[in-house]
Amino acid sequence: MILSLQHLNLPFEDPVLKFFLVLVIILAAPILLNKIKVPHLLGLIIAGAVIGPNGFNVLTRDSSIVVTGTTGLLYIMFLAGLEIDLGDFKKNKWKSLGYGAYAFIFPFILGFLGSYLLLGFSVLTSVLFASLFSSQTLITYPLISKMGIAKNQAVNITVGGTMLTDVATLLVLAVVVGMVTGEVNMAFWIKLAGSFAIFALIVLLVFPIIGRWFFKKVNDKISQYIFVLVMIYLAALLAELAGVEAIIGAFFAGLALNRLIPHSSSLMNRVEFVGNAIFIPFFLISVGMLIDFKVFFNSFDTLIVAGIMIVASIGGKYISAVITQKTFRFTKDEGKLIFGLSSASAAATLATVIVGYNIIISETESGEPVRLLNEHVLNGSILLILVSCTISSFITMSAGQKIVESSNEDTVSGNNDEEENILLAINYEETVEKMVNLGILIKAHSNTQDFFALNVINEDKNESSVKNAEKLLHQAKDTAAAADITLQALKRYDNDVINGINNVIKEHNITDLMIGLEDEKGFSTSFAQNLYNGYLQNDNVNIFIYHAVQPLSTIKKYAVIIPKNAQKEAGFFHSLVRVWNIAKNSGAKMVFYAPENTINLLQRIIKKSNIEAEFIMIHTWEDSEETASGIKDDEGLIIFMAKRGMHSYIPRMRMIPELLNRSLLNKNYLLIFPFSEYENSNIEKRNVSNHDDFVEIGNVIKKIFK
Repeated sequence: MILSLQHLNLPFEDPVLKFFLVLVIILAAPILLNKIKVPHLLGLIIAGAVIGPNGFNVLTRDSSIVVTGTTGLLYIMFLAGLEIDLGDFKKNKWKSLGYGAYAFIFPFILGFLGSYLLLGFSVLTSVLFASLFSSQTLITYPLISKMGIAKNQAVNITVGGTMLTDVATLLVLAVVVGMVTGEVNMAFWIKLAGSFAIFALIVLLVFPIIGRWFFKKVNDKISQYIFVLVMIYLAALLAELAGVEAIIGAFFAGLALNRLIPHSSSLMNRVEFVGNAIFIPFFLISVGMLIDFKVFFNSFDTLIVAGIMIVASIGGKYISAVITQKTFRFTKDEGKLIFGLSSASAAATLATVIVGYNIIISETESGEPVRLLNEHVLNGSILLILVSCTISSFITMSAGQKIVESSNEDTVSGNNDEEENILLAINYEETVEKMVNLGILIKAHSNTQDFFALNVINEDKNESSVKNAEKLLHQAKDTAAAADITLQALKRYDNDVINGINNVIKEHNITDLMIGLEDEKGFSTSFAQNLYNGYLQNDNVNIFIYHAVQPLSTIKKYAVIIPKNAQKEAGFFHSLVRVWNIAKNSGAKMVFYAPENTINLLQRIIKKSNIEAEFIMIHTWEDSEETASGIKDDEGLIIFMAKRGMHSYIPRMRMIPELLNRSLLNKNYLLIFPFSEYENSNIEKRNVSNHDDFVEIGNVIKKIFK
């Protein structure tokens, strides 16, 4: 079809031209605005106002914009629930509740006083008007996520508090509407509470079961992503059926799938990529299209109302952020970050205003409708959206950058002296993706030159062996790239596989070697011999033996068995970090089975982390074997092992392969052999023979965790 002059009439109607223009805006906003230190999120909103029906009328805010923009709004709330650290959220639930109360009460008080005393609204209208300012939209959350501080405690309690404030705001809306229409009675309250409880139970309890089943059965990457979208919209629909806004459903969907989509996984990378590239920018542009600058020049009353709305919203959020900072002893930058994240008003505010505007409570003598919220409030809300989003963008970017800079100075996250070089010895096609996913999960930091995959080719093998090696290495690189991780593929010719691996360990100063077992075979006699007589001869490398029959994300809990005196091994704490990272990045619960002194040590360390853990004391190695045999479905096993001559070595450890083959051939398990010497390792040496100095050891672990 040839593009005619008629297609160029304003507003544009040609779908290709419309989509092209929006894509150009999405592309240009970050490039142009980053140079002048203006958040591109704000640029997208302004661009929407310029091209929208109230600007130059280049595009209309039609159903296509609304549908895509709505998906973007749901995406923001979904990502907030998906990326929240559930361990930290549970640990700080009272802080989230406290912040949520502050963020609701102070804007509400300012809004009510301004409405009732200054604008002369009725009590009922003032209550609804005041609730507008208690809600908040996390439009700058993608910015925080991109900076890498989404797991900051201040961010976590703000996200949790946002759920509370938005739910409270929308409940106020439901109650006020019910009172206006005369439907508030005991049946109303029972129906509202019951429907919301049923909705929450379905999403938080049933969704994880469905998700775990789906991810275990379906490996297709596209199908997995579409499944995520289905869950978002299904939760949003259930929320609307329960009488609350769809954004609450999207947030709950994020919480439900939180542990099934690890932050460092390829699926998470796809979810974030599509959202940040398409859906969220469409939402911001659609918000901008609502802005009509002309109304502020046509009515002085609108400016007065808008001024009161801005003071109540921004002032209330600032007060709540300052009090939260003082109450929970956050830094000034974290307090500013809370204010920046919470100060934007868009989704729930706009929804409440539109509902209130559409409710007619009476008519004037001339037949004009008297609305619950008049046109001045409607137009004032548009200015509030623009101003609040502007303030939110600038404050969040400024505070976030300072927190990142401070983190890099005070921790080793940006300058880690501890060397970490992980080598995956891949040999079987079915184990490649599983090993890469585990390798990504256990990485302590995101260096680009510390992740290797190796395939050793016997020098007498034919061309097909070379092609197979290249295929496996290519598969490993693609799997890592899907999670935005750089993996170096190594192909080596050697008559002896073990010698080839050992030489690569020396050449690249490898700290961690991972070897995968075939699903159905498990431990073979030849592999056990190669392990004890070959791989374990490396005294300064952690050895990981991995057997996986289901995706990492579907494991709900791990039993971690630690033998007596394991903490005396040179590589114990370095290996323990790997276990911590599995818990931190997958959300799985860790149940530690260990002797009393080791449990005491772990409990001191865990106070500095946010993983979900349980501690069970064991007295004999036979107790450990019994625990290992009792692993259930959707659970995994991690065992700290040792070779002969090490402090924690027990002769019965030689029987572990037989036990695993007999009882856990259809389960996930990981054997960890910590290194026994510090030679050729840049890990800081400590005298760990005296474990009364828990604080010193805790500080070492804390540094590595960060």
